[in-house]
Amino acid sequence: MRGIKKKWMLPVIVFFIGMAILGITVYGEKCIQQKQSRKMADLNAMTYAERMKTDIMQGIDVTVTLEQMLISENGRIQKFSETAANMITDSIQSIQIAPDGVVTEIYPEEDNETGKIDLIHDEARGKISCYARDNHVLIMQGPFQLKQGGYGIAVRKPVYLEDESGQEFFWGFTIVIIRVPEIFSDSVKSLSDFGYQYCLSKTGSPWEEAYEVVDCSGGSISAPVSYTFEIGGSVWKLEVMPQNGWVEKSYLYSIFGGGLLIVLLLTGLTAALLILDENRQELRKLALTDALTGIYNRHGFDKHVTVYMKKYPEKHCVGVQFDIDDFKLINHIYGHASGDKALQILAKSMRKFFPEHAVLGRNGGDEFCIFLPDCTCKEAEEKLVQFTKQKRFFVYEGEERAFNISLGYAEYPVHAKSQLQLMHCADAALYEVKLRGKKGSLVYDEGFDSEVRTQLGFALRDISENLPGAFIIYKADYTDDEILFANSELIRLAGCENIEEFMTYTQRSFRSLIREDEREGVEQSIWQQIGTGQCNDYVHFYLKKKDGTYLKVLDHGRIVESGHYGKVFYVLIMDWDSMKEKYRDSL
Repeated sequence: MRGIKKKWMLPVIVFFIGMAILGITVYGEKCIQQKQSRKMADLNAMTYAERMKTDIMQGIDVTVTLEQMLISENGRIQKFSETAANMITDSIQSIQIAPDGVVTEIYPEEDNETGKIDLIHDEARGKISCYARDNHVLIMQGPFQLKQGGYGIAVRKPVYLEDESGQEFFWGFTIVIIRVPEIFSDSVKSLSDFGYQYCLSKTGSPWEEAYEVVDCSGGSISAPVSYTFEIGGSVWKLEVMPQNGWVEKSYLYSIFGGGLLIVLLLTGLTAALLILDENRQELRKLALTDALTGIYNRHGFDKHVTVYMKKYPEKHCVGVQFDIDDFKLINHIYGHASGDKALQILAKSMRKFFPEHAVLGRNGGDEFCIFLPDCTCKEAEEKLVQFTKQKRFFVYEGEERAFNISLGYAEYPVHAKSQLQLMHCADAALYEVKLRGKKGSLVYDEGFDSEVRTQLGFALRDISENLPGAFIIYKADYTDDEILFANSELIRLAGCENIEEFMTYTQRSFRSLIREDEREGVEQSIWQQIGTGQCNDYVHFYLKKKDGTYLKVLDHGRIVESGHYGKVFYVLIMDWDSMKEKYRDSL
């Protein structure tokens, strides 16, 4: 929320509080309506599901009556057609008996002759019929399409008789084909009259969990209530919901619309009161804020730091100075728009990385500053190191381009007695990082001189990059030849795009640039020349490029004493073939 003007928080708060109250009100009313609607739907679902169960039982009762007749008459029914005619209703398609599982009698027989089949061995009916026979249970199968039109469900009740020895045996099935949804038409009509959409479904068999739709009102059903019951080896489920939904939307819309109007009026009134102060606040912001990055400019930074240090003169604090490595190169190669994007990305990372009480500023160009109140260098060290090492990218022509920073910091009152001196010390530490190869962080040391470091830093950046040849600095140690610096020309000769790629390729070792079979000889030659008391050395070798090719070069080195690294080599490396081409008369 740091990017939002504080003065605009009030109308925002008014709006959100109003919307929250309105939302709670509408939601509460919605919940009440839903609760009432679902309670009523639950009651209706149970009532009409039980009524449908009763309707289905009428068909089942026919199979039970036939079973009792078969048992009493030892497996025979006299005048089957007359008996069935007295039992049949408008919702029953046919009545059948199937001795040994084979349908032999059907009423009415007309248009039903194809129903005389062997149920036990039928592909579609055999499994469930055997299940009913073997488990002594009534089963229901369907719905399936009737040849006469419409849909039906087959009710099959296994019948068992006793032989002369009293042993029970399977006689066959009594069967009723009931028409759906005709059998529960009254229940369905009542549901529709009460304004409900419904869906009646059943499991296909006792061993299945998936439901098949028996009858449906046709409309879409969302979050229905349901009631289940078991009958005929299947689980039946009736789902219902109001045709117009669980809530009365028009009533909710009227509540929301009226409430929204009130909230907007209150928000507008609050905002109108704050607009009177808008111009003054905007001018103040422009005076203290950097337009590109949104953080403090130098004036704003100094103002806030001064106020703090005057208020808390005894408290320790840390001043930080940092900039983007090779920023001029970014502007030159990728354009100023990319440079501006890098600055914005860096400022954004500052806001995310440091606490809200930290003062963040841009001095100008690619130079930034940070003030950490009530803090010591030791306490800030780890966080500053992490911030320096953080990976940052800007996008150029659809590709990510990495950039790095160098950072220096100092502590008040340990290193400095004033704000101005504190930032000068941090600046001196920054330039010391530049001298040591960039891309790092360093705390101020009393041996650093800000003015000298500035001059040296300029000389190193400006002169090294404009030398008519490749330039490198590395440690003058036979066992440790760590590369400390390389200019862009050497990076180009090595076939690398930037210093990071170059350091990765060489593993920061100078000998990695020498062709493998020459390394020992080249190093011996260099040290032999130095061993004679000379400061300079000259040597030819093939420079190993990143792509695996080689370039013959002339190495002109000088060993010098560094205050920080001890002895180091300053080396100029030139393309030998190009020199011969241009100066063939002299070489």
